[in-house]
Amino acid sequence: MVRLPERRRALRFPVALADTGSPGARTPLLRVHGVSKTFAGTKALDNVSFDLHRGEILAVVGQNGSGKSTLVKILAGVHKADPGARINVLNNGGRDARHDALRALLHFIHQDLGLIELLSTTENLDLARPLGIRDLLPGRRRGEHDRAAALVRRTGAVIDVRSPIFLLSPAERTIVALARAMDGWESPGGVLVLDEPTASFHSNEVEHLFAAVRRVAKAGAGVLFISHRLDEIRAIADRVIVLRDGRAVLEVDVAGADDATLVRAIVGGNPGGHRPAESEALGEVRLAVTGLVGQRLRGLSLEVRSGEIVGVSGVLGSGREELGPRLFGAVPRMAGTVEVDGTPVRSGNAVDAIGAGMGYVPADRARQGAALLMNARENLTLAGLRSVQRRFGWIPRRAERDEAARWARRVDLRPVDPERPLSQFSGGNQQKVILAKWLRTEPNVLVLDEPTAGVDVGAKAAIYQLLRDATQRGMAVLVNSSDTKELAELCDRVLVLDRGRQVAVLQGAELSEEALLRASLDTSTERVEA
Repeated sequence: MVRLPERRRALRFPVALADTGSPGARTPLLRVHGVSKTFAGTKALDNVSFDLHRGEILAVVGQNGSGKSTLVKILAGVHKADPGARINVLNNGGRDARHDALRALLHFIHQDLGLIELLSTTENLDLARPLGIRDLLPGRRRGEHDRAAALVRRTGAVIDVRSPIFLLSPAERTIVALARAMDGWESPGGVLVLDEPTASFHSNEVEHLFAAVRRVAKAGAGVLFISHRLDEIRAIADRVIVLRDGRAVLEVDVAGADDATLVRAIVGGNPGGHRPAESEALGEVRLAVTGLVGQRLRGLSLEVRSGEIVGVSGVLGSGREELGPRLFGAVPRMAGTVEVDGTPVRSGNAVDAIGAGMGYVPADRARQGAALLMNARENLTLAGLRSVQRRFGWIPRRAERDEAARWARRVDLRPVDPERPLSQFSGGNQQKVILAKWLRTEPNVLVLDEPTAGVDVGAKAAIYQLLRDATQRGMAVLVNSSDTKELAELCDRVLVLDRGRQVAVLQGAELSEEALLRASLDTSTERVEA
């Protein structure tokens, strides 16, 4: 018989504990009071306060940039809150747990699960706990597998703990992370924080995780559930808090608020306008996508015409994030066709896409869109060197400088210094350089992921104007963004994705920020499977 270390023998998983009550008991477990966080003069959180009760599942919703991730990072100790904030876990009869005890009572499942895919469930669970000399003996291997399987079974799931993590479904991986987070709990007085746990799930996988989370809450723990999906919140949460611009603008029982109330709170007073579509100015189809299949995309088809800006919206896990890379060939398609002006673009071949007339601005400009150690001139000409090359590949420095200076003025680069390393420009000016890099190649189709993420208001307006000018010259533009206000203001048409499929198309008078958010959050199973 394998004996666990003394601390582990005291292990109690919440499922095995007695039911200590329901949300109706209103016993505070986590108390967050006056939490603010300022980054470079900008308040990401502004005086947020709430209580999480024993046995309760509390949902936190809000758009990207509302402060949800900052709140999670403060609870996890990644960020330090501004002075005056108090975060307490009340346990053992209401006594205040602080410092190390506070961290021991807070357990997290982040969007990035932190699992090592080449290792098995057993090995991943072992990495999360201290090992002694006896744990290194070969004879203990079977006992470790048995222990891991028992931890997983207590969540209500059955998983082959010997298989590598990469063979598991997204739901099974999250179950493993849940088992790891709960390992070592010695009382039900802990708090489980789940940050967008179902982002990569298919609809039939969600209930497996929810069943496990309900077991945790029923045993007396508190659960903080971060999600974009209103249907999930209604299915699992008791209360919901809406964050907007860093502030808690609504706190209500889930049963007492309809979707319209929640959407209005999430969006705010001004839902934003749209750019009227000029149908008569639209030309022939330039980008044609048919039956595109990816890790999350499930047979997506779309068209973008000359002179048109088409947006793509959807919450995290909708498939929106992988659309751009698969169109451009940075990531191979699993199925489907992509054509630019009737020319097929081979799967997984970015050179083919460029040759067909496609440009691509990725979401992560630092790692994928630019060479930060090179100067602005070198970045500006990188995608179209042939236009300044001479015989034998020679690049006359003066011609390259003149070309870079012309484009720096055209995109209003500040400062207008193409010789300056790109890393020394602001985020908005870096994005101008990356956009100019593709615009100077005069592509037929330009695909952009999160084109104004992390840029200031002035740079955002300049980027919008550059894109509108490009469509006046006949370019087709596809904008993939999590910013519903941006899509409503910039686009002629917006496609809404959910779980890999198109579920709505908004244009004309019906295109607004509130309508986009409602379409993204209204994710009923019937509509998704239609």
